Amino acid sequence: MTAYRLVLASTSPFRRQLLDRLKIPFEVADPRIDERPKPNEAPERIALRLSEEKARSVAGNYLDALIVGSDQVVCLDGEIFGKPLTHGNAVRQLQRMRGRIVRFHTGICLLNAKSGAARIRNVSTRVGFRNLSDEEIEDYLQKEQPYHCAGSAKSEELGIALVSKIESDDPTALIGLPLITLNEFLRDEGINPLSDFPRTCGKMPDIFEFSP
Repeated sequence: MTAYRLVLASTSPFRRQLLDRLKIPFEVADPRIDERPKPNEAPERIALRLSEEKARSVAGNYLDALIVGSDQVVCLDGEIFGKPLTHGNAVRQLQRMRGRIVRFHTGICLLNAKSGAARIRNVSTRVGFRNLSDEEIEDYLQKEQPYHCAGSAKSEELGIALVSKIESDDPTALIGLPLITLNEFLRDEGINPLSDFPRTCGKMPDIFEFSP
């Protein structure tokens, strides 16, 4: 029997809500890394690198843990779209993306802090945006204000009205944490979210034991 702790190396409320879906007790740690891309770095490589760096940045405080790191990069015609942060930036992003197919690269890393081994994958999502009018863009931004979301839209909420199609092997990747892939990684570590946790309600302990 091996004791594991699960740590999410992210303070994003969206990633926390996603990880909650697996019904696994976990802790949250704030990764402090430089998220700026390197010169000529491909978008998918940025997502992979930052996902692993986030996980490793907190590993020193969780030596017995499995640590989840994730990062998302939005790309159109070679241009990277980060978090808009302001209304004006969000308007410009959505105007650039309307009527186009935009690729979202979501990196996922599961780091075994004890062994130092990391499982890493990029999950790509192709999103078709509707040919939105300026008025529709303005109405959407006023209602949802997604200024801390890369790509200026929350597909899990009203932002779904902006898109014409979503193509991905993992639908949760677009929201920010690929749960299908993470579930696979956890199973590789001997953790089965379907059977390794109590079915009773109430607060669960922070550490469980699993059979590899």
